[in-house]
Amino acid sequence: MTGSPLVALERVSFRFADGATLFEGLSEVFDKRHTGLVGRNGVGKSILGRLLAGELQPSDGRVLRQGRIAYLPQRIVAAPGARVVDLAGCAQWFDALQRVMCGKPHADDIESLDGRWDVIERLQRALQDEGLGHLEPQTPATQLSGGECSRVALIGALLVEADLLILDEPGNHLDLPSRKRLGQRLASWRGGLVLISHDRKLLAGMQRIVELSAAGLRSYGGGFAFYQASREQEREAARQALDSARVERKRGERELREQRERQQQRSASGRRQGKDSNQAKILLGRQKARSESTAGRTEKRLEVRRQQLDEQVREAAASVVEENEVILHGQAEGLPQGRRVLFWRDLRLPFGSAFLPDFELFGSRRVAVVGPNGCGKSSLLAVLAGHLAPLAGECRVDVPMAWLDQHLVGMRAEESALAHLQRQSPACAEGLLRTRLAHLGIVAEEALLPCARLSGGQRLKVALAGMLAREPVPQLLVLDEPDNHIDLDSCLAVEALLRNYRGALLVVSHDAVFLDALELTDRLVWTASGWLHEML
Repeated sequence: MTGSPLVALERVSFRFADGATLFEGLSEVFDKRHTGLVGRNGVGKSILGRLLAGELQPSDGRVLRQGRIAYLPQRIVAAPGARVVDLAGCAQWFDALQRVMCGKPHADDIESLDGRWDVIERLQRALQDEGLGHLEPQTPATQLSGGECSRVALIGALLVEADLLILDEPGNHLDLPSRKRLGQRLASWRGGLVLISHDRKLLAGMQRIVELSAAGLRSYGGGFAFYQASREQEREAARQALDSARVERKRGERELREQRERQQQRSASGRRQGKDSNQAKILLGRQKARSESTAGRTEKRLEVRRQQLDEQVREAAASVVEENEVILHGQAEGLPQGRRVLFWRDLRLPFGSAFLPDFELFGSRRVAVVGPNGCGKSSLLAVLAGHLAPLAGECRVDVPMAWLDQHLVGMRAEESALAHLQRQSPACAEGLLRTRLAHLGIVAEEALLPCARLSGGQRLKVALAGMLAREPVPQLLVLDEPDNHIDLDSCLAVEALLRNYRGALLVVSHDAVFLDALELTDRLVWTASGWLHEML
């Protein structure tokens, strides 16, 4: 039993202020089932999440809600003066409890605390379990990192006893232990859940998957494995339908040519008979008119049939085009096994206190940098890229390299995706760059939009494409969580690109599935007693 609908979409459409339509005519019901919402970058998943939560209003249609809804966006922006309890959504109960304890309660404080007298204690226990026990309810939000703000907000969302949780990429920027705890908490959540995510482990625990695409919403009544199998069957069916439509068109065109030739032969025969006939001119004229009329109707019928065959192929092709794989272009020359790529010795990072051993990387080795948030992973990559100075020690990269940071600092918000690639590769023809963007799913007018208008995943793919378009082609990729914010198809494309990349690789990620796909050779692992280098 799924229970009553908690949110219902009725023919919902959304348009931007400039009139551009994101999606239209969406109808779907969300109940207590744990639902994974998936779809390609830029299709509107985050906008849909905000519509479900009431953060936005639809351009057309209705969104019907019942019960308490808790919503967690991708990026938490703390309001001025906000505290930990504000981020957690527990401020009203904390403030009411403070007034009661001071003997100065408001008229409705006792009623609002009914059943929630221990909510602050539960918040503090949850913070402790999450490794955030150093935070107090009144700690200013300005003292928290972006990742800590997200973790506090997530803890609060799970505490407020909502009927429906709407979580937009809650696993982004969480380290592996935090991701495991998130999965456990979601598995034990008894209310309704809409999870917008590309995290395959989190999606594996869902009861159904709803996919948002250009065709609308489609529900798959099973977990993520069932969704994947169903989509592959649909893709194969679409490819077979296109092949069948093409074969049918070819056969139909052959039949149409034969019919046209027979009609032309009959018309030519009629004209010859007319010349040899002794019939009156008026009768011959009528016969000629009838023949021409019949030929005209036949030609029109043949043209209609030809158009129908073309339309069948176009419709079948549209289903296949929708599923075109995401392709990232770029390749490095293979590195000799003995070629030194980078080294550091006596290195001390500006952030993170664990001891960092001396390290050298040779040839096309592939290294994962693994550890909890705050241990210095991003700082190490930024030092290698020359964007941070170490506190002490020596560090050098000996081959052309490219660095992709979490915040995409090299991308300008006002610049279009096409302009970004042109800046990275000025000698490359515009047509080739447009083709590369199209292979990322960024086509036509999207390529000319300011990067600020693109989704987080689209921006990341553009940044990767720009990196790989540089001359000389980088022989070392230094990537800080490249799997964040990208859709599942794009994640598979990034995995394939990095797996086939012939240069050296240094990558930070908290996604074990993603790292397993890269065919790693080494791991640099943080431990409480220092960093360890493991050869795989």
